[in-house]
Amino acid sequence: MFTRTVYVTTALAVSAAAQELGDAWGTANVEAAHYRIVELPIPRELALECGSFVALPDGKLAIGTRRGEILVVDGAFEPLPRPVVTTFAAGLDEVLGLGYRDGAFYATQQTEVTRISDRDGDGRADRFENLSDVWGFEHYHEFAWGSPVQPDGSVYVVLGLSSSYHYKADYRGFAFQITSDGRSVPIASGIRSAGGVAPNEHGEMFYVESQGPWNGSCSLKHLKKGGFMGHPICFPGYDLPLGKQLGAKPQEPENRSRLHDESQRIDALVPYAVVFPYRRMGQSITTFRPDRTGGRFGPFQDQLFVGDYSLSIVMRATTEEVDGVWQGACYPFREGLGNGILALEFSDRGYLITGGTNRGWPVRGNKSYVLERLEWTGVTPFDVLEINAAPDGFDVSFTKPCDPASLRDVRNYAMRSFTHHYQKFYGSPEVDETTPEVIAAVAASDGRSVHLVVDGLVEGHVHDFTFGAIRSADGDALVHSTAHYTLNRIPK
Repeated sequence: MFTRTVYVTTALAVSAAAQELGDAWGTANVEAAHYRIVELPIPRELALECGSFVALPDGKLAIGTRRGEILVVDGAFEPLPRPVVTTFAAGLDEVLGLGYRDGAFYATQQTEVTRISDRDGDGRADRFENLSDVWGFEHYHEFAWGSPVQPDGSVYVVLGLSSSYHYKADYRGFAFQITSDGRSVPIASGIRSAGGVAPNEHGEMFYVESQGPWNGSCSLKHLKKGGFMGHPICFPGYDLPLGKQLGAKPQEPENRSRLHDESQRIDALVPYAVVFPYRRMGQSITTFRPDRTGGRFGPFQDQLFVGDYSLSIVMRATTEEVDGVWQGACYPFREGLGNGILALEFSDRGYLITGGTNRGWPVRGNKSYVLERLEWTGVTPFDVLEINAAPDGFDVSFTKPCDPASLRDVRNYAMRSFTHHYQKFYGSPEVDETTPEVIAAVAASDGRSVHLVVDGLVEGHVHDFTFGAIRSADGDALVHSTAHYTLNRIPK
């Protein structure tokens, strides 16, 4: 059994990556006053490439790695950690989903979901049960991402296409629910190159989609039962036995159309819930977790925290359901992490563990093997808390009381809207741009929120916000002055 111990005799230092990098938004120095990046001392010889995390009931952290291991870390959540790393299992295949229930790990590998347990109590896996391997595998880029174990004991799996473009193996581009007794239930089709899959802050299953063919930008999508997520190359899967359970094959989408328009024509087509404007808000988003720490991580309780591989950043997102369709906003949060983020996990103590790799694709973080955590310093940032859609505009709340005069001045709000081509080609420029205008700003009496009356709302567009001139009651500028709301439906 592989075990390594690192002793830490002085306070942990802020990760050097946080100082050397941080030009995604240019806000790293301001962010550091509120959320510090701490590197956990892990032996370099581990060659740690994190693919998934799960916080265990005994306070330990389990890591599923790209190299096919399940590692257990004792001490990752201590104020001054002295981690003991133990190999629980090895010989797996790129563990991009990890859950834990009733003494067993549920590992989503490239080719199967496996329940792994330790029957003799020696700390090493000795029972491997294949719960499902119904999908095919022919290419290294056919990634399979798995959710945490759900209350009913099931795991949700989203399957990327072959080399992200093609359908070369069975059920590529499909999503399945794998039950605890090994049944494989098809959920949706049309996935291109997924990232993480997990419940959103309201308990609905969502997944991350990357920019590419039929996806103008990266996004969070609602994994709707029977839904078509947008990429038609997977349609041959409907002719297979499990694919037939989804019903009739959706209509072919029209190339170079608009997703909003096509979703009116194709009943099964699910719009993006939250679009992350390319490069401005991530370039290859990967995984997400809701903050359930009860305020130990600051003012963003129950919001989603989303990692990005290419830019080595963590962002926030909020979602809401309007007229039966999910939509919401994304916000900058923390830049300057050490490598490309593939995995996130919260601890009950209020730490956000981050990890990933810099192998395979260009990535801003320049560390090969690193395990980091974000810690709230206890100093609340002055930031946009949340944006919600209203029939005549938007409701915007802040983390601190605002200066009333700046909150009421409509000149302090700049907006633009845009959408993307819905097309078979890779990505899309931002198109159909408009300039909505804030014509009234009605501030709440406590100064923490404002109702914006907007002329020129566009259903189906991303609405960019800039709040650069808003000040707190103490005169502070916002840590981040931008946010982006995907308006699929204007509330009635």
